[in-house]
Amino acid sequence: MARSQDGPITTLEHAGDLLEMVDIPRVLGPGWQRWPFVLRLLAENVSRCASAHDRRRMVGAIRDWITDRSSTVEIGFTPGRLLMHDTTSTPALVDMAAMRDRLARGGRDPASMSPSLPVEISVDHSLAVEVYGRKDAAGLNVREEVRRNRERYRFLKWAAREMGNVHINPPGTGIMHTINLEQLATVVETRGGSGHRTVHPDMMLGTDSHTPMINGLGVLGWGIGGLEAETVMFGMPTSLQIPDVVGVELHGRLRPGVMATDLALVVTERLRSLGVTGAFVEFHGPGVTTLTVGERAAVANMAPEFGATTGYFPVDEQVLRYLTLTGRSHQHIDLVEAYCRKAGLWGDPDATPEYTRTVRIDMDAISTSAAGPQRPQDHLPISAIPAALANHPAPCPGADRERDLPTHPVALASITSCTNTTDPRMLIAAGLLARRAREYGLVPKRWVKTSLAPGSPAAASYLQRAGLSEDLSETGFDIVGFGCATCIGNSGPLTPEIERAQARGGVRPVAILSGNRNFPGRVHPDLDTGFLMSPPMVVAYALAGDADQDLTREPITVRNGREIGLADLWPSHEEIDELLSVALDAQDFGREFRSAARNRAWEAVDAPPGARFPWDPRSTVLRPPPFAEDRVGAPSGTFAAHPLLVLGDDVTTDHISPASAIPRESFVADFLVERGEDRDDLNVFASRRGNWEVMVRGAFYNHALTNRLAPEAPTAHTVHAPSGETVTVWEAAQRYSAEGTPVVIIAGERFGTGSSRDWAAKAQKLLGVRAVIARSFERIHRTNLIGMGILPLVRTGPASDGLDRVASGDRVEVPVAEIMAGPDADMRVRVVTVSGGQEDVSVSLAVETASEREILAKGGVVPSLMERLEPEGGAPSAGP
Repeated sequence: MARSQDGPITTLEHAGDLLEMVDIPRVLGPGWQRWPFVLRLLAENVSRCASAHDRRRMVGAIRDWITDRSSTVEIGFTPGRLLMHDTTSTPALVDMAAMRDRLARGGRDPASMSPSLPVEISVDHSLAVEVYGRKDAAGLNVREEVRRNRERYRFLKWAAREMGNVHINPPGTGIMHTINLEQLATVVETRGGSGHRTVHPDMMLGTDSHTPMINGLGVLGWGIGGLEAETVMFGMPTSLQIPDVVGVELHGRLRPGVMATDLALVVTERLRSLGVTGAFVEFHGPGVTTLTVGERAAVANMAPEFGATTGYFPVDEQVLRYLTLTGRSHQHIDLVEAYCRKAGLWGDPDATPEYTRTVRIDMDAISTSAAGPQRPQDHLPISAIPAALANHPAPCPGADRERDLPTHPVALASITSCTNTTDPRMLIAAGLLARRAREYGLVPKRWVKTSLAPGSPAAASYLQRAGLSEDLSETGFDIVGFGCATCIGNSGPLTPEIERAQARGGVRPVAILSGNRNFPGRVHPDLDTGFLMSPPMVVAYALAGDADQDLTREPITVRNGREIGLADLWPSHEEIDELLSVALDAQDFGREFRSAARNRAWEAVDAPPGARFPWDPRSTVLRPPPFAEDRVGAPSGTFAAHPLLVLGDDVTTDHISPASAIPRESFVADFLVERGEDRDDLNVFASRRGNWEVMVRGAFYNHALTNRLAPEAPTAHTVHAPSGETVTVWEAAQRYSAEGTPVVIIAGERFGTGSSRDWAAKAQKLLGVRAVIARSFERIHRTNLIGMGILPLVRTGPASDGLDRVASGDRVEVPVAEIMAGPDADMRVRVVTVSGGQEDVSVSLAVETASEREILAKGGVVPSLMERLEPEGGAPSAGP
């Protein structure tokens, strides 16, 4: 526990123990209630974890924040733990395994490359919906998952055994964010033994953009990229500016029939339009107390969709109820309340902290809604879905279609994602709608692929106890497993009927899901339209089968001359409450989690021995990446680059580095087949993140992405300027590299929105990209670019529009030395056209902290880490 001369330490007596704690009210001083809760938590963290010198500076800056309610001062945040999933942990651990080899070759101890804080890994991103609509689907899917991913899982088990501080939650235990809520989060942590024990808030980081879901439980945490996580693993605090804090003031309560999903989509629309990128968002006001933790978590989960770093809800009675609901001990729950009250962290609906900006939302004005068809911030009423789809017609409207197949058939109807399956209320509501549909004899249309993938194995128990499992099964929603599944792109194949119709071009199939993202190609490479909505509404659309229907006015079907509509099926508030009261058992959460952890298929996977991983040079899954050997800093001087790609707005990390199925008819598939893989069993891109050769070839492989250098070119193709040939992006990059020519990428607003995947930056590094010049960057991708030594440049001024018109053969001159000189430099890049014309464009380097600038100057995270572990001319380091 850190101490300072002004004595920020106090004690808490609890259950016979005397616990030391940071006195947050004293740290902040008189009027401490004016500070938002997130800043109180940051003040506690730096008071406890920073050195005396840094603590005084950082705490002073947090105190000063209240004057302008904004700051540019850098602070360090030290998490107590790190959360990862299997497809973000794999590339990070592959990097570390390769760096272990490098240490060993230099005569140093490879075991020094091991995490210094607890790392929890959940194997949740690899479950694919191969089997559905049958009671044994979950078991069959998890067996197929382990078969397909055995080599990668073997590597993960090796890392857990050899690196220490790494624990793996096997397939079937649930989605990482749900596990975090139900099993891992403590809200309040104690440390030490008899004679000296301390207590402090549970704070964490995760390598998934939806880590803020834990904010719904009053735990401060947010998502970071895998590259930043590699520094955090070795005890380095993550650096950030003291954030702007946007307060969202909630009033009223959700009306009967309105779900937390609907609130989350309204919040996403409001905050994305406001512009909160990089800000911390905190919810307050009298409406907060009406929301359960499950409902809060659904809203907080969407923080990356509305662009913020967090979506924080303070600890209050609802948090204590949730801890009780999920089986935490009464003694610990009492400690949570006692600590939060004394520390100034207890939520008060009447409190009025001061914020940088405030938004008011009246929850009783919210109605049943959706978002789409291509962005989660595009909120719309259910009745407006047909009008939205009118802008997305079938490719060949006159083409033959299967019998009674509509123009916009529902191809996928998936209750998926931690966002909306962690809240038991929403799954109970979906089950009740299924029950009513079953009573009417309704079943999904034959072309609809249905699935239910809850975030927690406890869902199977409480749905069974509520008597809803059979109802869901009869309407096609058997549980297909406990993992991300469709939400992350593991939706499996579409129905043959949809595939045939799509090949003819007469339809434009639509995905309907309870997830958090609907970017084109995300949930399935052949689907570019989709709508986000609540779990019961997903069931309703599966029954209708036609996304063009206005379910608020049109009947779902007609039975014996009677129209059966949404109002006939929708469950009442009282019905949901009644079933919840009998369905939930606090013992389910721990018992089912422990039972799922005893996964026989997982236990049968062996792990190789030894401090160094035995790489197989023939593997298409695991290969040490070339950047593990990086020893050079950032580019220096001025370089003249060809544009590799010129892109528009909203280029997501799904566009840059897809996670979904590897198309069997693609040059990426050809590469794998040439190396012995089965073209019909290629798995998904995310499963190959341990092999740089696959991932770099798959970069920008998304049908919905338009490259303005070659708008009519096939997917993931561009123009190689010297030859004028249209080739794959990978081939063009190889040619430029052989010619000694740097490349840059030009983009519009919100470059890198979406998932935290570090391969979106790693792939650009391996393509030779030295700078990305965009109108704006999403936070996590910006830090990942810095972590790979790539310059993130924000283009500004009227001349910036000229970059959108850059053509093949034009060059962009980037004066690196001037750009790296500092934020006050007058920074410009120069566009030199083929005809000899010139135009200067103002840019700014998108770095926010001195730590980011240092990492960029050293060429990225790997050179920075290795500098600590293998100091030139010095003895082997014991660790960072």
